Amino acid sequence: MPLRSDEWYGGRDRNGFIHRAWMRRGVPDDAFGGRPQIAIANTASDLTPCNSHLNEVADSVRQGVWAAGGIPLNLPVVSLGETNVRPTAMLWRNMAAMATEEMLRANPIDGVVLLGGCDKTIPSLLMAAASVDLPAVVVPGGPMLTGTFRGSPLGCGTDVWKLSEEVRAGTMAGADFLRSESSMIRSRGHCNTMGTASTMGLLAEALGTTLPGIAGTPAADSRLLARAHETGRLAVAMVEQDRTPSRLLSAGSFHNAIVALAALGGSTNAVVHLLAIAGRLGVPLSLDDFDRIGADVPLLVDLQPAGRFLMEDLHRAGGLHAVLGQVRDLLDPAALTVTGRPLTDHLTDTDIWDPEVIRTREAPLRPNAGIAVLRGNLAPAGAIIKPAAASGRLLAHRGRALVFDSVEDLHARIDDPVLDVDADSVLVLRGCGPRGYPGMPEVANLPLPPKLLRAGVRDMVRICDGRMSGTAYGTVVLHVAPEAAAGGPLAKIRTGDVITLDVAARRIDVDLPDDELAAREPAPAMASALARPRRGWEQLYVNTVTGADTGADLDFLVGASGHAVARESH
Repeated sequence: MPLRSDEWYGGRDRNGFIHRAWMRRGVPDDAFGGRPQIAIANTASDLTPCNSHLNEVADSVRQGVWAAGGIPLNLPVVSLGETNVRPTAMLWRNMAAMATEEMLRANPIDGVVLLGGCDKTIPSLLMAAASVDLPAVVVPGGPMLTGTFRGSPLGCGTDVWKLSEEVRAGTMAGADFLRSESSMIRSRGHCNTMGTASTMGLLAEALGTTLPGIAGTPAADSRLLARAHETGRLAVAMVEQDRTPSRLLSAGSFHNAIVALAALGGSTNAVVHLLAIAGRLGVPLSLDDFDRIGADVPLLVDLQPAGRFLMEDLHRAGGLHAVLGQVRDLLDPAALTVTGRPLTDHLTDTDIWDPEVIRTREAPLRPNAGIAVLRGNLAPAGAIIKPAAASGRLLAHRGRALVFDSVEDLHARIDDPVLDVDADSVLVLRGCGPRGYPGMPEVANLPLPPKLLRAGVRDMVRICDGRMSGTAYGTVVLHVAPEAAAGGPLAKIRTGDVITLDVAARRIDVDLPDDELAAREPAPAMASALARPRRGWEQLYVNTVTGADTGADLDFLVGASGHAVARESH
């Protein structure tokens, strides 16, 4: 089969000479004659510490590509470190996807291996691969090993929230909190809770975009390198058989990812990422599909933040395949994987080796644990809540709103000892959506007022048009759409308004007559947030980003452009 790279290397004219000569740096003479050129899209970066080991993983991929007769080519791409970049990594997810797409299209490559780990890297790589539509396969970087402090395991992220709240409550000394810092990150790899990084690594496999059995392998486990080698070999075979994302990924693929998301108790961030990936492919997927497909799926994995254990425990207990084996009847049997065979064909080793970590279908952690999609006069286009991470007693709740217009407003007032708030109050934070922040930061799990923490309160209903970390927990209504800065009703709420949450009925409402709510003016802070001076990527983002309910992609990036290059190089 003719290779795409032959368009660069196959000619005997001046252009072919130049292309070959510039790449002839230690490669064999036959490197340009019908051998698949495989890019390794590598998000390794010292500023993305969760991905810093991916250069070693890339070396194993390279060996696999060589062994299968291909030519491996390292391609560093934009890397987004979740904890370090400001104001939020989500501001640049679409930029990373666009930059990767353009580099894949522009270069003489026939297929690509996608190396990601930290939260936004796998979503951005899959968005890029979907848009350029070259054979593509993911290698998830894997979670870190479990660290301990004073004999107890530490969950990266989740225990940060818990311990910091205990300090604010006065039940833990600040010195002890800081002493635990050096114990949390034990090894290479991303967060070891069922946060966004772990969720997206596992969902990449549920979608069918990884070598079966690789997802969830700890970053420090030598088996990750062995499977990376296998993935390199697989990438060459995918090119030879033209297995592209558009041929493999279907509505059934996303159905399987949603089932896995619910059974794993995965991150709410998966909603915006899966919507964005589907949008690049032209696969119909809506917010309501998450509720329709996932609402009645049982929660089977007892991992933080919804449970007790950590990713290393999930791997030893049987991993993703043991979980999917329990819900096999809920999966789409026709949805394909990068092997060319259905996902369900690979579920042959599904034993559960620790039923405390992975529950059986008959004894789930929760019987109905999928993402719930809420609507009402506060969220006409939808909002979501993760019941598995919420307090059951608060899933039906009514209370007075305490409204914060921005993250800065929240920080300025939340610790005030005379703040007019009680345990029944509903904390509302707005101006944190894709346009309003901009970038939709992970701030929806608002910290609780210290005076309530000291009284023993550990959860309250919170509402926000932003996101929350996949490692976070609590009764949090998030991704409210339309967002406040885009004219959503959240912009009109005032402190003291009564808000009703009814998850069973899938409702989130403010107790106001429709005409009164319609007549109210939005909070002035929402307009001023959009009016501030901008330039560069931020301006492009604010002007073109879509709502959370459709994946928060840029409107002109929805859909695919393929891998054809319109003009020759000169």
